[in-house]
Amino acid sequence: MEFANIKSVYFVGIGGIGMSALARFFRAEEKQVGGYDRTSTPLTEELEREGMLVRYQDSVAAIPEHFRDPSTTLVVFTPAIPKEHEELNWFRNNGFSVMKRSQVLGLITKHSFTIAVAGTHGKTTTSSMVAHLLRSAGIPCTAFLGGIAKNYHNNLLIGEPYKGLHYVVVEADEYDRSFLTLYPDIAIVTSMDPDHLDIYGNAEEMVKTYRQFAAQVKTGGWVIHRKGLPLPSDGRVVPYAIREASLISGKDIRIDSHRYTFTYSGLGAEWKNLWTRLPGYHNVENAVAATTVARILDLPEEKVRKGLESYTGVLRRFDYQVDTDRHVYIDDYAHHPEELKACILSARELYPGKKITGIFQPHLYSRTRDFVDGFAESLSLLDELLLLEIYPARELPIEGVNAKMILDRMTIPARRIVSKHEALDLVKKEQPEVLLTLGAGDIDQLVAPLRDMLNKL
Repeated sequence: MEFANIKSVYFVGIGGIGMSALARFFRAEEKQVGGYDRTSTPLTEELEREGMLVRYQDSVAAIPEHFRDPSTTLVVFTPAIPKEHEELNWFRNNGFSVMKRSQVLGLITKHSFTIAVAGTHGKTTTSSMVAHLLRSAGIPCTAFLGGIAKNYHNNLLIGEPYKGLHYVVVEADEYDRSFLTLYPDIAIVTSMDPDHLDIYGNAEEMVKTYRQFAAQVKTGGWVIHRKGLPLPSDGRVVPYAIREASLISGKDIRIDSHRYTFTYSGLGAEWKNLWTRLPGYHNVENAVAATTVARILDLPEEKVRKGLESYTGVLRRFDYQVDTDRHVYIDDYAHHPEELKACILSARELYPGKKITGIFQPHLYSRTRDFVDGFAESLSLLDELLLLEIYPARELPIEGVNAKMILDRMTIPARRIVSKHEALDLVKKEQPEVLLTLGAGDIDQLVAPLRDMLNKL
């Protein structure tokens, strides 16, 4: 189907962060947009307010009439949708163009100057930072992001051509090998820690797929990757690192008034005293990667400097909810052991000597099974853990896999399994100095109640 012939787009799984960005893109293109999701969320409610029709029942009979013509309707689905989904199967069996989200993204970016950011973690922050640096420097890029960028209150930025090129920044998702639909001009790979082993089977297969993604960068393009990742080395592949020698490096790092200041060195530049609002050495690393894109595109130092200083981050990425003399409450999407470690250590760096309490919700039975020891090790960096049961997302239960597996392997004494309601009661009773909520499931339902509670205590 040619995009010009599309009048309606129906999303099966419209409430996902990546799907909703695409839905907003087609709505901006003045298409009729609607779709299905399992439950109502603040994000789906926003989509409805923006003029999209969102349904919460899997019913073929209830699909609106303007999404029932296969000659004018494109159907987009996420691989997280179960195979037995009635609506998706009806579309497939009745002559509709049915495409994965990643395939559509590949078509949209095909004729653009594309900057794609991949990695087990760090890609949402880095991609939104790249987009912000471009926009701060006067390049009105389009961006498809895997989170809500605080500077723009959106996961989609709509741009326009600049000096004959349409710049697009996209988060390149490794789940289901989705990023293999992309052929970027610049690729960033922030990390390659094992994940999604339900898809890849083993870490070696995941590495092989990342190498394939890197090989798809266009002739004359660049691959920017964190030093030490097992990617092929040639003239267009440049590593970056912090606090160690590398072709690109962030050095002279120090914490000053809760801000991380550093020197960017590489590609002919030595930019001193850059700083970012984002906490943690891992975010300095992300800033070095984003700044490298700015150097490749020859953006002026002063505009890059101001862009880094004005970048405020992504919702649910070390996201301050309460910051008073009595309480600090930070919400974070961390759902992989390395992400948890980075978040907890960042809190320790910023609040030395204070007790840190975490509420964590594991995401997926398969991920819990595959990384149970890593979860236990990272969560043991807390002083106290309130552990929720596993959020299943797309998965059915796996026998013997539960939250207690993590709890039993941890080394700190202050740990327990709780319900969401019990977690709220315990926070009210204990009034922690520093509180973290961690996880990618529906733990975000606790954010507003915890924020309101702590602000009153």
